[in-house]
This record gives sequence, structure tokens and C-alpha cells, in this order.
Amino acid sequence: MQGENFLKEHNAKHFWHPMAHPAESLANPPKIVSKGDGVHITDIDGFRAIDGVGGLWNVNLGYSCQPIKDAISAQLDALPYYATFRGTSTDATIELSVKLAEFFAPDGLTRAFFTSGGSDSVEICLRLARQYHKIRGQGDRTKFLALKKGYHGTHTGGASVNGNSNFRRNYEPMLPGVSHIPAPYTYRNPFNESDPATLAQCCLAAMEDEIQFQGADTIAAFIMEPVLGAGGVIPPHESFLPGARALCDKYGILLITDEVITAFGRTGSWTGARHFGVKPDLMATAKAITNGYFPFGAAMISEHVADVFESDKTSKGAVFSGYTYSGHPTGAAAAIACLDETLRLDVASNAGTRGAQMHAGLQAIAERHAVVGDCRGGHGLMNCLELVSDPEAKTPLDKATIAKVHEAVYQAGTLVRVSGNNLIISPPLVISEEETNAVLNAVDSGLAAAL
Repeated sequence: MQGENFLKEHNAKHFWHPMAHPAESLANPPKIVSKGDGVHITDIDGFRAIDGVGGLWNVNLGYSCQPIKDAISAQLDALPYYATFRGTSTDATIELSVKLAEFFAPDGLTRAFFTSGGSDSVEICLRLARQYHKIRGQGDRTKFLALKKGYHGTHTGGASVNGNSNFRRNYEPMLPGVSHIPAPYTYRNPFNESDPATLAQCCLAAMEDEIQFQGADTIAAFIMEPVLGAGGVIPPHESFLPGARALCDKYGILLITDEVITAFGRTGSWTGARHFGVKPDLMATAKAITNGYFPFGAAMISEHVADVFESDKTSKGAVFSGYTYSGHPTGAAAAIACLDETLRLDVASNAGTRGAQMHAGLQAIAERHAVVGDCRGGHGLMNCLELVSDPEAKTPLDKATIAKVHEAVYQAGTLVRVSGNNLIISPPLVISEEETNAVLNAVDSGLAAAL
């Protein structure tokens, strides 16, 4: 490994960072994170802070999960890689598929299609949704419905169903046949409605209106995050996802839950779908499936969707999708160990308890700082402060000031994530009560110091 001076000299010069302007990265070099332990990270200068981002929503078990590291090491010794394309499989991949079928059984999901990450999982779900209808003789069902403010990765299909223009404008034209409906976002919505239950019904009415306008027999699937993540932690009213499930059933549309973030306990329930009491037809997962220690994902498939494919007697049921690293044995071994530890530690329960503590603390902070226009959370360890310069007009706080807040919170001991004018807080699910208070203190003092 090269020394500190070398790393700082070449920071961002040869590596284009995701979700960033290359020129901005050169002007303001990113933090170089060198070590991790528990829920803490240490930068190249030796500064240690709580990781309030949880890697990128994915390091649920923290940075010291030895069973996953041991599983990766053992698998590298036994079989570091082999393909799972038609004709070959691996023992770890088979074992993981059984464990996932057991874990997701309450969601009605019994088959797994392995991927390299979240964007891949979303793409597979979109493709399988179209294929499902083609097998059933409904080839006109090619369109998708999604929510504004939703995030579904950066592949072309996922970017097309994304509901944030930042991920679309520079790459348009997108996939045709995608319609977006308003998100149940109480702070900003076209209905000027702040009551969550009423807003949910307004959004569901807009969804049904769009279905009827497009023609129900042309729509393959509706995709949404149970709690919108990158869009700013937007939790829907408890009636919204069940209402969307009912509309999908009414019109023969598949429901895809994008649980790249919410699967494996982050909401305080084992899945976001379970959290809101629905069973999806397809589910995209990744991130916490290996605790971020290996790039891996799984598109989970319901029994009734699987039956359509498996009972097909023509070529229409053949799945001509896959990746070189689908079912990677080392990734599968990591996922097996991760799932075992996830269940043993019951991190969903801790996420619920610590999430309630975090949300209450952030609400108190919001009352002390006028710059906080909205405080969102209440569903496990998914929290957000939306920052505004004018609370009455809800004017987003400018980028430069948000950068100052971000740095001040970091210097106070916690790294949080900036997304637009939002501060997103999503620490590992193993965070303690004391560490949660430390995050709250850092956010509070950081806001005071920067503004």
C-alpha cells in the first residue's frame, strides 16, 4: 500500500467518484477512509468518527464482523470463483438460496436470482416482470409505474424508473413507457396536503388515474421503496403500500418492492414489505446481504411468479439474463455468514429501538434549529433532516452552507450523508444507545457551529 502523501497527492485525479462532478472532486478532494471498527471509521489523518451513513446503508453489522471475514477467507481457499451459468453451480450458492427462501418465506418469496448489487437486482426485477406477462400471453404489458423521489439505481432501466431528475437529465432519453406518480411526501407535494393519511389516498388516486389513462393491460409492474431512501427518507403512511398492493391486484400489475436498503432489518422489521404488511411479487435486494464486505445482490421471486416460469413449456420462460458474478461463491459464503449473524444479533429489533431514540432526538434538534424544515424517520434507522434557508417558503439551503454543516458534524464526531438539501443518517444497525446519543450530539453541535 502506498503512503499517505502519495494517496493525498493522487486523490480524485485518476478515479472518478460516483454521484459527483469530477471537477468538484478535484477542487475538494474526498475524505480518505483508512480503517473501520465497530460503528466507527478512521480517516487517513487518524480522525475517528461514527459512521452515520452505514457505509452506504449497507454495513448493518459494522466493520468488525469476524464471521463474515472468516467465511470469505475460507471460501477463497476452497473455491474463489466459479460461474453459475447453465450447467454449473457451487455449494455456497445453493446453500444461500435455501437460507434466503427461508428468510423471505413470510414475504411469499421463495426463489433467488443472484446479482452483483442493487442496480442489477432492480434491472432483473424489471426484466422478469415484462417476461412474466409475455409468458402469460400479455405481451402488451411493458410499461412501469414508479414514484417521484424514488431511487432505483443507475442502470438504464433503474434510472428510467428513478423519480429524481438528477439521475436522469444527463442520460436522457430514458426507457419509454415509464410513468411517475407523486410520492407520499408530506413536506412537499402537489396536493398541498400535510396529513399523511389523506396524502396517501391522494397519491393512490393519482396512481389509479394513471393506470386507467395508460391502460391497465399495458402496465407490467409498479416499483417502489417501502421507505424512500436516497430521495430523502420519505416514509409513506401505513395505508399507502397496502393500497398500492390492492391496486396492483385489481389491475393485474406486478408489485416490485425495491428493498436494496430496507431488506435485512433497517426499518425495524426484517423487510420493508413485512413492515407494512404486504407481499410483493418481486423484491430487489443487495447492500446488507453481505454487510458490504462483498458486492452481491439477489432478486427475490414469489412462488406464483416462479410457477409461471417453471411451468412454461416454450422458450418464453428461459431467463436470458445474468452476470459473470451471479451467485459468486465467495459472495454467497459472505451472505450466508452475514445472514446468520444478522439473525443471531436480531438487528431488526435494535434498529427499531435505536431508531426510535434517534428520531426523537432529531425531532428535538429540529425544534432548536430553524434551519431544519422537516425531520423524517420513525421507521428504524432511516432518518433525515431537510435543511431550508426560509422555513415559510421551504427554500432549500444552499449547497455551500450544507457543505459547511456536513463538515462541522464530521468534526463533531459523526459522518452523515448529504443528498440535495437533506442530511441523511443511517448508521449500522448494531449501534448502541451511547453511540446514538453521540450521533445526536454531533448533529446538534454541527448545526450550531456551521450556521
